[in-house]
Amino acid sequence: MENRHIVSAFDRDLEAIQAYIMKMGGLVEASITDAATALAARDEELAEAVRTRDSAIDELEERINEEAARVIALRAPTAIDLRVILSVMKMSSNLERIGDLSKNMAKRTGVLVQLKTVNGTTSSLKRMAREVERMLKDALDAYIQRDVALAEDVLERDADIDQMYNAMFRNFLTHMMEDPRNITACMHLHFIAKNIERMGDHVTAIAEQVIFLESGETPSDRQKKDLTSTEAALPKGALD
Repeated sequence: MENRHIVSAFDRDLEAIQAYIMKMGGLVEASITDAATALAARDEELAEAVRTRDSAIDELEERINEEAARVIALRAPTAIDLRVILSVMKMSSNLERIGDLSKNMAKRTGVLVQLKTVNGTTSSLKRMAREVERMLKDALDAYIQRDVALAEDVLERDADIDQMYNAMFRNFLTHMMEDPRNITACMHLHFIAKNIERMGDHVTAIAEQVIFLESGETPSDRQKKDLTSTEAALPKGALD
């Protein structure tokens, strides 16, 4: 009876921690979407809401870490139970970083509102952010359902984010070459694109935790498709 009581208490602890993770994930999903919408609509009020929300995301990460440390100290979990707690802690760290990147994206909206619009760029960034948000939703669903196939699908889709980033990088360079007045805006837009690309990396790290949770092993290193440090990323004539 006592052992069943301990197990039941441990299960409740895990459920509480996982509920915090899902709440944190929901806030981060909203931040990605709102940051992209604020940029496209040049909505400074919505951008400010994203920046404000980041403190709630940070507080949830701290709460998760505190609860996880408490459970480890009191319950001394082993095997799969320990993997669950370690995975949750890593996931919360990645969610917190995505929240920070969303906040950074929102911060630049205030600057870009004061600059000339660069045609077609914000809509491309919004599409990229929307895909990352979908990946995050699927990664969190994979965690709840313990769905390794869905987690692996998320990993594969990160290559699409890299390709979108590469295309935008070339587009920004083209705009800057055509009109030097675009340089400041394009530099800010490039930093935003890089932030979104990094969000995708953190989402894949969450998906990797799902695979680790089920198998005890993390996937082998993936080949990134970010080519922006190579000549292949440059538009035709950039080096002429």
